[in-house]
Amino acid sequence: MEPGTTSRALAVPARTLELYRPLGLASTVVERGVRVVAVNFWAGKARVARAIFGDGGVGLSPFPYAIIFPQDEHERLLIERLREAGVSVERRVELVGVEDAGDRVRARLRGAEGGEEVFEAAYVAGCDGASSTLRDALAIGFPGGTYEHLFYVADVEARAPANDGQLHGTLDTAEFLLVFPLKGERRARLIGVVRDEAEHRRDRLTWDDVSKDIMARMGVAVERVNWFSTYHVHHRVADRFRKGRAFLLGDAAHIHSPVGGQGMNTGIGDAVNLAWKLADVLQGRAPASLLDSYEAERIAFARRLVATTDRVFTLVTSRGPIARFVRTTVVPVLVPLVFRARAARWLMFRTISQTGVSYRDSPLSAGRAGRVHGGDRLPWVEAADNFAPLDSLAWQVHVYGEAAPEIEAVCRQRQLPLHVFEWRSAMRRTGLQRDAVYLVRPDGYVALADPDARPSTLTRYLDTHLAATRAEVAVTPAAHRLD
Repeated sequence: MEPGTTSRALAVPARTLELYRPLGLASTVVERGVRVVAVNFWAGKARVARAIFGDGGVGLSPFPYAIIFPQDEHERLLIERLREAGVSVERRVELVGVEDAGDRVRARLRGAEGGEEVFEAAYVAGCDGASSTLRDALAIGFPGGTYEHLFYVADVEARAPANDGQLHGTLDTAEFLLVFPLKGERRARLIGVVRDEAEHRRDRLTWDDVSKDIMARMGVAVERVNWFSTYHVHHRVADRFRKGRAFLLGDAAHIHSPVGGQGMNTGIGDAVNLAWKLADVLQGRAPASLLDSYEAERIAFARRLVATTDRVFTLVTSRGPIARFVRTTVVPVLVPLVFRARAARWLMFRTISQTGVSYRDSPLSAGRAGRVHGGDRLPWVEAADNFAPLDSLAWQVHVYGEAAPEIEAVCRQRQLPLHVFEWRSAMRRTGLQRDAVYLVRPDGYVALADPDARPSTLTRYLDTHLAATRAEVAVTPAAHRLD
């Protein structure tokens, strides 16, 4: 497979930017992308509603907005950073078989010239898309379904009132169109539904087969089509995200509608969640049981996400009378009313940005201090920028107020970074409790929240989750090849 050359996934929300910040990627994505602060809804020729995100994320995240940054450019950026780190991405290498050997995994790979080799490693991660070879080899089910309509996606250069750097979507009675801004003059991405009479010619469809009526009503005049493709939308979640030493991530584990721009970012969340756990286990900082939390945390979120996007997508695209009534009559009235309330804007931001994702039911999550539970994303404190220490990508303890000498002693003994922040009234508004102990994971989630700041509680957690035995370290050797 070659690198992408077209823009598929587009949206990069706040949580992805937060996860990218320690990697030095966030500022580049923001600089190269388009910042979006509002979405507009159209019915016929009229703009009937406008949802302004505006201050929805202010105070909640250092990135209180979403960025439009096309997947192909996104992919090139990641490959570029890997190259700078001394890692090369091998293309046109196919996985043809996998075997769990107990203390390691053996993968058979076929190169571009047809030759095969065996690759031995401690673990294997399948990020190989909806038609995952690894998922099939592991005999993991992928239940779900496919939406009836055939959709198209096109990157275009166009003139339109909708070409204003904001998102635009229709609430039409019969057709569906989304307009996303892209970087560059008059560039946009269009997503719509192919006309019924053209669906049977899917393999031979061109831009000429797309209905232009709805575009005309929105005032969209396409001057040039840079790329055009059609696709069916699926909604599926794998039965398991892990089997032995193999893991599934991204589209190999879950696929869903494009509503909310969650697909690529959920895959990135999978990768970050698994990466630091693998690093801790392989480098002897944690027992292999730490990896059990990957599926527990990510499969629950994927199932909720697919169920939610399925309901919304069905409402947006259904041609039934009830759905049409909701789209054309209820939504235009409801959206402006809802977004007038700051609380509603905050809730919408937390949902779409994925900053509201939590792992409270995870085996790694314990305790509650203030409104912050173990498993919650660490609240951001703007005045103190308490996210800055997360750049270390290491376990750490946060105390907002004063740290007890006994806590300082435990942190010194365990070589665990301790960050003490001077108490400010704004911290209480975020849900943090004064003088409590928050053990923070490398991905910025709170593992342990102890309101009493007891050293025994912290020590017990560390002994349970971060004490690797020699035997467990011995069975996770560095990957190597057997020719």
